[in-house]
Amino acid sequence: MRTLAVTMLRPAPAEGTVRVTRPAALAVLFGVLATALAAAGSWIPSLWGDEAASIMSAERPLPTLFRMLGHVDAVHGTYYLGLHFWGAVFGFSPFSVRLPSAIAVGLATAAVVLLAARLRDTRTAVLAGALCAILPRVTYMGEEARSFAFSAAIVAWATVLLVFALDRERPRAAWWIAYGALLAVGTHVFLYTALFIVVHGVVVAASRTPRRVIAGWAIAVGGAVVAAAPLIAVAVNEHHQIAYLGSTPQLAPQTLISGLWFGGMWPLALAAWALVVLAVAVEARRRVLVAQAAGGGLFFRSGTRLPSLVPLALLWLLLPAGLLIAAQAVVPDFTARYVSFCAPAAALLMACGVDDLLRWRRWAGVVTGLLVVALTVPVYLGQRTPYAKNDSDWAEVSAAVGANARPGDAVVFDESARPSRRPRLALHTYPAGFRNTADVTLALPFTENTGWRDSAYTVRQAAAKGRFGGVDRVWLIEYAASPTTADSYGIAGLATLGFRATGLRIATHRAVVALYVRTR
Repeated sequence: MRTLAVTMLRPAPAEGTVRVTRPAALAVLFGVLATALAAAGSWIPSLWGDEAASIMSAERPLPTLFRMLGHVDAVHGTYYLGLHFWGAVFGFSPFSVRLPSAIAVGLATAAVVLLAARLRDTRTAVLAGALCAILPRVTYMGEEARSFAFSAAIVAWATVLLVFALDRERPRAAWWIAYGALLAVGTHVFLYTALFIVVHGVVVAASRTPRRVIAGWAIAVGGAVVAAAPLIAVAVNEHHQIAYLGSTPQLAPQTLISGLWFGGMWPLALAAWALVVLAVAVEARRRVLVAQAAGGGLFFRSGTRLPSLVPLALLWLLLPAGLLIAAQAVVPDFTARYVSFCAPAAALLMACGVDDLLRWRRWAGVVTGLLVVALTVPVYLGQRTPYAKNDSDWAEVSAAVGANARPGDAVVFDESARPSRRPRLALHTYPAGFRNTADVTLALPFTENTGWRDSAYTVRQAAAKGRFGGVDRVWLIEYAASPTTADSYGIAGLATLGFRATGLRIATHRAVVALYVRTR
C-alpha cells in the first residue's frame, strides 16, 4: 500500500511521459475526433420536441423571430439566430441542424486538451481528449440541435483564457476582452453559463496573482454582466415556460449519479466516479505532502500562478451543478442537460485518475482505460437509434404518410397530446412525407404566431370554415403511448363529416397513422 501511495504521489513530469507533438496539434486532433464521433449517425434519431422548437424558430423570417423572442424563448434567441443563418446555407435536415453541435463539442474537447497539457502533462492531455470525445453527455449533446454543446465549448475556452491570463504578469487587454466576450455570449447562448463567474471567481480569489490581474478579471466580468443584464431580466419574466420541470422528478439518485454525464449507465458511472475519487485523493495527498512543503498551496501548483488541474476541474464539475440543485428549493427547474457544460470537467478528472493508475501500474491504467471505452460503446450506439431522442418517431410518421398519401389528401393531427409530443411537429421536422397532403386544421402558422408552434382548429371548427370541401381522404395521426393506447382525437368530428376508417392503420413507435375516406 505504501508503494502504491509513493508511486501515485510522484509529481508528473513537466512535459509529460508522452511526446507525440505540440499541445495545439493534439487539441486539433482530438477536436476533429470528437466532432467526427458526434456527427457519425447523428441523422438516425428522429428529431424531437426541443429540436423542433429550434428548427421552427430558426426557419422564421427574422422580423417574426424577434417578435416571438419578445414573448417566449428569449434565452435561446442567440442560438436560434445562429441556426437561422446556418440553415439558410446548409438547410434544416437532421444532419445539418445537428452538425453545429458536433463542431461545438470538438471545440470543447480541444480546450480540454490544452488545459490538461498546460496544467498537468501531455499524457493526461491525450487521455482527457480521448475521454471527452467519448463521454456520453458529450456525444449526446453533440448530436442535438440545442445550445448545450455551445455552452460547453464557451465555458471550456473561457477557462483556457483565464488560466493563460493568470500565468502572465501583465495579460494583454485583448485577453480580458476575449474572456469577457465569451462570458457574455455564453450567457446569451445558455443563461446558466453565468454560473462560471462564480467558478472562476473562486479560482481567482485563491490565486497569488497580482492585483492588476484580478482587477482585469473583475472588469471583464463586469462587462459581461452588463451585456447579459437585459437577457437576465427577460429570462426572469419568461421563467414560467419551464415551470413544468418542477413537477418532474429530477434529483433521483439515478439522475445524479449516472444521468448527468454518464448516459444513465450504472457500470460506467461507477467506474467514472471511482476515477474521479482516485484523482481527488491522490491530488490531495500530493498537495499536502509535496507541493505545500515546496511553498505551494492546496489549489495552485508550486512555484507558479497556475491552478492545479484536479481542483480546478472539481470546481468546474460540482459547483455549477451544486448551485443549480440548491436552487431547486426556490426555483424548481433543474434538468440533467443544464449541467452539460460540466462534462469536460468530468473527462479531465477521469483522465487524471487513469494517469495516476498508469504511474502506479501501467497495466492497471490500460485495463481501466479500455474498460471505460468499452462501457461507453453501448451508450454511444444507443444514442444513434431511431427513437433515441425522447422516443420521438416523427421520421417514421412522415415516411408512413409519404408512402401512402395521394395528391389532394388531407391530414389531421392529434392536438390533444403534450405540445412537445404532438404529431403535427413531424410536418415541420420531416416535411417531405407530407408534400401530397393539405393541413386542413391549420389556424395560424408558426411563422405568424407569437409562440414557436402552429395554432390549430379542431376538426369541427375547420369544417365550419369549409376546409374539408373537396376532400375525400383524410390521414388522421394520433399520438400513442403504445399501439393499443392511441388517442381518439378528431374521430368523432370526422364521423360527423361522413368519414369512416378504411382499415389502413399504420402503427409507428409513438403514433398511429390511419386513413379515413368520405362515404357520404
